[in-house]
Amino acid sequence: MIHLVTGASGILGSYVVVELIKQGANVVACHRAGSSLQLIQNIFALTFSDWETQFKKIVWRELDITNLLSIEEALQGIDVVYHCAGFVSFSSANREKLFRINEEGTANLVNVCLSKPEIEVCHVSSIGTLNNSEYRGQLNESVFWKSTGREGAYAISKYNAEREVWRGIEEGLKAVIVNPGVILAPPFWEQSSLELIHKAYRGNRFYTHGQTAYVMAEDVAAVMVKLMNLKLFGKRFLVFENNYTYKAVFTALRDGFHYKTKLIAVSRPVLNAISLLERFVSFFIGREPVLSPSVLRAAFNQQTYSRDTLDQVLKHDFIPVPTGIAKLCDVYLKQRPLAQAKSSGSGA
Repeated sequence: MIHLVTGASGILGSYVVVELIKQGANVVACHRAGSSLQLIQNIFALTFSDWETQFKKIVWRELDITNLLSIEEALQGIDVVYHCAGFVSFSSANREKLFRINEEGTANLVNVCLSKPEIEVCHVSSIGTLNNSEYRGQLNESVFWKSTGREGAYAISKYNAEREVWRGIEEGLKAVIVNPGVILAPPFWEQSSLELIHKAYRGNRFYTHGQTAYVMAEDVAAVMVKLMNLKLFGKRFLVFENNYTYKAVFTALRDGFHYKTKLIAVSRPVLNAISLLERFVSFFIGREPVLSPSVLRAAFNQQTYSRDTLDQVLKHDFIPVPTGIAKLCDVYLKQRPLAQAKSSGSGA
């Protein structure tokens, strides 16, 4: 069987490629024209002692997920697709791009796969699609979107993308959907959710009283491959190790960077005031504010998630997130010699 991975130069896609290579699979990896392969090479170097030999086993194809012809060409001879390509942004300035890549791109892939009934698909969604602020229990696969009108463009685009996959399933698509928690992985330090690693290294001492689900990228990749081997089509699964407060995550990060001072809690009124000031300044300097409404809501989220559905169908020993964070910090310091010197001499 030949396995194709979209978004193979991104965080999760890279780890899916690694997992498939570990298992001796034939892998076709897709990336955008002009995108760098340096990060996935770094992951291979972290994983394999003979990483160059392993890396040469990959067949690379350029893919434009917004172009049907490009998808048709990429899917020639493919048996299984891991759809990891996507765009992450919480800036309103990127709204059009979010919907073009996440929703329209997924719709394009679904339509091409429907014309090739032999293809099986694993679609990467997000826990952000379990959007129901009124639900009082742990969020699980039975909880579906309930709009409040305050959702960010990223969450909406991922929800609409997931709807396209469900539409494909109704039309005969053999697909599994995974909803990962916040994904952590070296060496994507300044991309997506992993910006928090960089901020923690720079000495961030502040946290909010929120929480969410976290998972290491290698666990998500391994679970995706296991689910596809089980052929559990027409289902979706939350994939995460556990729920953690933001205080617990930043404490683990600061421990990993050997910082000694205590964290400082930021209240909702204070963060709202900071957000107003940021928007005021951003208006004059022409920069999109970081503290968007969706980011502010997430900062104080108190909902947690359940992994029961996944645990009922397969056994997987997840890496405890604190252990994973310790490894992240260690790799970060080794890859940044100057950062290591600063950390060892700082009491921030």
